[in-house]
Amino acid sequence: MKQLLLVFVGGGFGSVLRYLIGKQFNTDSFNFAWGTFCVNLIGSFVIGFIFGYILIKNKISNEVFVFLVGGFCGGFTTFSTFANESLSYLRSGQTRLFLLYVLSSIILGLFCVWFGYFVSTKFI
Repeated sequence: MKQLLLVFVGGGFGSVLRYLIGKQFNTDSFNFAWGTFCVNLIGSFVIGFIFGYILIKNKISNEVFVFLVGGFCGGFTTFSTFANESLSYLRSGQTRLFLLYVLSSIILGLFCVWFGYFVSTKFI
């Protein structure tokens, strides 16, 4: 029950922060889903950092891990919004934007996980 509460609270913080970033960056003046893109890259870095920190320091409690990874990162990042925005680009005939969004999200997301891991294992 305690873990469910930790996921709930962490997810709430992550979701609110995701909403605020999306509101700031996902406007009609941009022709790219910058809010979701940035949130997913930041979340990828954070989760890589956490896993690297755990591997090297092994000083994180299970409760903190559940709160940060299952809760905060789970609520902060959003695959479903990414998929919906990708489909919207396709449906509107913006094939280049679709490819740019999907490929850059995946490639840079993987890079951010690696970079977070690298930073936490080399500098912390």
